[in-house]
Amino acid sequence: MERFQYSITRHPAESFQEVAYYCTEDGTCALEDVPVDQVTVLEEILNERGRAGWELIQVVFGKNGLLAFWKRPISP
Repeated sequence: MERFQYSITRHPAESFQEVAYYCTEDGTCALEDVPVDQVTVLEEILNERGRAGWELIQVVFGKNGLLAFWKRPISP
């Protein structure tokens, strides 16, 4: 059976100055007005962790920033 290690990282809102993620009352969620440089900030986070062997499970956005949930296999 494969085993995993998990990690949760925090990324403050200051890193994403113009990212607007919102959900409507009916539950539809969208990213709006995202400048290219802000997408690059998120790509850099994803690529850095990916090179270290981490797989992104989920990202949760909040008013103070985001949480990223990661996992990677544990070697036997």
